[in-house]
Amino acid sequence: MNPSPDPIATAASPPASAAVDPRTRMLLEAPIVPTLLRLGAPNVAVMAAQAAAGLIETWFVGKLGTDALAGMALVFPAVMLMQMMSGGAMGGGIASSIARAIGGRRHDDANALVLHGAAIAVGFGLTFTLAVLLGGRWLYGAMGGSGAALDAALTYSSCVFAGATLIWLFNALAAVVRGTGNMAVPALVTCAGTVLLVPLSPLLIFGWGPVPALGIAGGAIALLLYYLLGTIALVAYLMSSRSLLRPRLRGLRFRRALFWDILRVGLAGAVSTVATNVAIAVTTSLVGGFGSASIAGYGTASRLEYLLVPLVFGLGGPLVAMVGTCIGGGQRQRALQAAWLGAAIAFGLTEAIGLLAAAFPLAWLRLFDTDPAMLEAGSLYLRTVGPFYGFFGLGLTLYFASQGAGRLKWPVLSNLARLAVGAVGGWLALRWGGLALVFAAQALALVVYGVLNAATVAAGAWQGALQWPFPRRGMVS
Repeated sequence: MNPSPDPIATAASPPASAAVDPRTRMLLEAPIVPTLLRLGAPNVAVMAAQAAAGLIETWFVGKLGTDALAGMALVFPAVMLMQMMSGGAMGGGIASSIARAIGGRRHDDANALVLHGAAIAVGFGLTFTLAVLLGGRWLYGAMGGSGAALDAALTYSSCVFAGATLIWLFNALAAVVRGTGNMAVPALVTCAGTVLLVPLSPLLIFGWGPVPALGIAGGAIALLLYYLLGTIALVAYLMSSRSLLRPRLRGLRFRRALFWDILRVGLAGAVSTVATNVAIAVTTSLVGGFGSASIAGYGTASRLEYLLVPLVFGLGGPLVAMVGTCIGGGQRQRALQAAWLGAAIAFGLTEAIGLLAAAFPLAWLRLFDTDPAMLEAGSLYLRTVGPFYGFFGLGLTLYFASQGAGRLKWPVLSNLARLAVGAVGGWLALRWGGLALVFAAQALALVVYGVLNAATVAAGAWQGALQWPFPRRGMVS
């Protein structure tokens, strides 16, 4: 069974003689694993630097006390929802659309997609600002926040989400560049911004000389300045002669088909992202019954799981570009082979990290706080869930590959299954026992996520109806 045609590709097919950029040729023809690793190295740097930005901020905020740390833990699911939706879900939709357009040699469409993606980012950024500013108190209270921890959460949240559009624009423009197969420019911009953040964050949190101490709000303001400068740098690159794309405002006409080409992938990814972060929020709520120290312990420990996202995205970003370009160029077998090779590498890396975290949980937790109750809750989480991190890496890599293919039905359903197992299992575990069983339910949810994603891709999810136990030979051609 052949997949449904690309709605843009069928509308405008370029001549086969159109010139192919060397970077595009590499995605279509170069050996898969060396290419993924070469492109993945700067991409890991991008995502690791973004994660480091959050960790730097968390480390300094931790110096303000356990209530401030608990406040950040309450806001963390909402911030990560925005980060993952803008960079992973909608960013993946933008990168996938551009990669498929370039692979199909539809360069005018690829150029127009830049500004369509930016317009989508602005719309979503404003929506996040409005939603969190109006509903933040209810959300953090429902997650167990109260007293000084809730006050800290509201202060931090108000500052961060007031500038949500900056975060969305930065991630959208970085996705545009990655969609061309260029991972180095986003890496350079992001790493340079992180270097700036190291002195800027403590300066605004604790103050120095004429700069007043802003407390937890200072960390949020420093983060927004990081995204502002990064956005300016990415715009400058895209308008330069070094960019493969040539976006132009003059004569631009927004086209419904181009918006839909991004949104049909991005919105499906957004559902998956919401499910991931709702799972974290639900678990935070379940843990909240054990007190602020337990919230802080779980929130700090679960940050390690979020750090796996940058690592997996190191492969996932190139996979979106490679799979999308190969799909656009009609090389479906190569696209599928790239997905499996990337997933195998990601499983090995994330499983190794999970086993180390389970064996030495305090090495991570003591970076942020030394409160005994926090350390106990965080250690319990890492010892229970860490050994199953490989399944998270497996499922997430196949999710990114499916973004490139424009086929997200089963990855979304897999993430919803993870949410159901984690939420329902956690609730039942809370009734039957204590914190250990709640965390055990989260471990089972990761296994379900990874296994279901792998099983459906193996059964032909990119080609339409699943074929058990595997699709007939030739269905991926």
